[in-house]
Amino acid sequence: MITDPDVYTRGVPYEHLASLRRESPVTRVDDFWAVLRHSDVKHVLKNPKLFSSRLGGTQIRDPATEQDLGYVRRMMLNMDPPEHARLRGLLTKAFTPRAVGRLTERIHGWARELIAEVAADGRCDFAAVAADLPLLTLAEVFGIPEQDRRLMYDWSNRVIGYQDADYAVSATVEAGEVTDLARAALAVRPVPGPDGSMPDPRTRAGMPDLYAYATALGEYKRRHPGDDVMSNLMGHVGSDTDGGRVAIAEFENLFWLFSVAGNETLRNGIPGGMLALLSHPDQYRRLLADRSLLPGAVEEMLRWWTPVMHFRRTATEDVVLSDVDIRAGEKVVVWFSSANRDESVFEDPDRFDIGRTPNDHVTFGHGPHFCLGAQLARVQLRAMFEAVLDLLGEVELAGEPVRLRSNFQNGLKSLPIRW
Repeated sequence: MITDPDVYTRGVPYEHLASLRRESPVTRVDDFWAVLRHSDVKHVLKNPKLFSSRLGGTQIRDPATEQDLGYVRRMMLNMDPPEHARLRGLLTKAFTPRAVGRLTERIHGWARELIAEVAADGRCDFAAVAADLPLLTLAEVFGIPEQDRRLMYDWSNRVIGYQDADYAVSATVEAGEVTDLARAALAVRPVPGPDGSMPDPRTRAGMPDLYAYATALGEYKRRHPGDDVMSNLMGHVGSDTDGGRVAIAEFENLFWLFSVAGNETLRNGIPGGMLALLSHPDQYRRLLADRSLLPGAVEEMLRWWTPVMHFRRTATEDVVLSDVDIRAGEKVVVWFSSANRDESVFEDPDRFDIGRTPNDHVTFGHGPHFCLGAQLARVQLRAMFEAVLDLLGEVELAGEPVRLRSNFQNGLKSLPIRW
């Protein structure tokens, strides 16, 4: 049940996860071990020597071929120390205080502009409005021309939404709307086959337009560096300064990771946070009356909605976890949606409480792979809801939310609201 993407079009099966967690916090599901308890999830994530990201990648389904496995292993998400630490360290250096400070200021301005554009209409699809903020932020991070930013919308749709018929074939960008750089990428964008299927987006062959754009933009930034994070990172490509070098292939895969993961998580987290508030109008009014509660409200949105529902590791040796024997080579999948509702950690875990403290959620992961973009994600959530509270006041649902068909991303395709 917890792997059936159709289930998630009706909502995350929290009751079923809780039942499984009570019966056995480490339980066999299909061909993997599902880790459901908060403490066990943290234990797995902080021990890469026992639970590897590299061996089989971080997705439940195995790559189709050894070549595909080699491809995903080049991504930072699927690396183990020391390779992961080297690449993460270089990327951290690229996020200079100056770059982050400029981003924070711009994010607050964009959020107000996005809400101001719809304020007079009295209604909007909040999922569509919210989708633009992470795109604008990532365009700034990479120094991508603003008119090209919706390329990332289509890329993340195809990768994250491969189980959803609408998202798997996403192609909303037209050649006349974008730069020459983007037009060259669109020329190699894949199209559905005779049966309507698309190539596997986890392979290089499945995302040729993304890689064409990454390579061309990277070369441009190397020749014409700016103040953006990409330009900072390009300074390390092919050099041995500052503790290491970034290979071109690694750089391209970092672009993939940020364009997809950095976009999709916030794109679902923002409307998910709004739905949490709309489902609990007393908490909405509480926040409206006391803006000092906003930072805590954001943490509770992240816990209660949990955009990324699970990640996989692979056992490197025989190990015992919560009295369960796990063999070397077996898949171990940490289930964030369950850990964030663990009653042994969170009092009344199904209750949405913007004043909840402490709030030790694992939405951004734990250990060496803790989300590098967590701070920027928090900034975007705070900026968007600050703008909503200031410019719209109290809002309400104006129709049925439409959920993404996915067992990986807790997503909203549509969230109609009015005020």
